[in-house]
Amino acid sequence: MDTHTISPITAAVSELPGHSDRRHDSRTPILFSLFYSYMDSGQTLIGDGIVTDLSSSGIGIRGNRSVAPGMDVTLSIDLPGMEKPFSITQSRVSWVEGCRFGVEIKTLTLEEKNYLRFFL
Repeated sequence: MDTHTISPITAAVSELPGHSDRRHDSRTPILFSLFYSYMDSGQTLIGDGIVTDLSSSGIGIRGNRSVAPGMDVTLSIDLPGMEKPFSITQSRVSWVEGCRFGVEIKTLTLEEKNYLRFFL
């Protein structure tokens, strides 16, 4: 019987062809539900999905509606310990890969930043 050796993948994302890691902060894997909305051809569209990772300046999302890099989106995230969804009104899609996409957070108040830090 042949034995097979499995080697771990050690290449960083930035070493893979066509990929560059533009993150400035490390991301924390996390799972929270969310809704996101954006304008498309004069209509407000709403998608739902999950937050897959979080940093102080961005959020990884798996969603059910297509978005494109450069789109401005509003996020409503269900965070533990909050009665109402955590709202981020100023964010922009930075990358898209199938149903996954990354959002750069543009502006947060000091209180919002402090609350998000609790999950990092």
